[in-house]
Amino acid sequence: MKVEDLDIGDVVYAAKTIIDDGSIPEGAEGEILAEAGTRGVITLIGHVEEEPNRSVFLVRFEDKDMNLGNPIGCWVEDLAMEPKWVN
Repeated sequence: MKVEDLDIGDVVYAAKTIIDDGSIPEGAEGEILAEAGTRGVITLIGHVEEEPNRSVFLVRFEDKDMNLGNPIGCWVEDLAMEPKWVN
């Protein structure tokens, strides 16, 4: 099974540190949204109009207190099915 095969409600992990590229409403460009290895849950799967063959996953990642944060749009390469820790 690959990330592309996952569905709404499935658990995923940040494959790398995810940083706001300036596209988050009321966000701060450069802000860390999820550290590599952070657990999250898929809340929606869709496509970007300009790239209809590329899936975008809305994921709510846990904070340090295990509360789910706001949904973040992630590409397949941003996500992993197992936690990957950075040394």
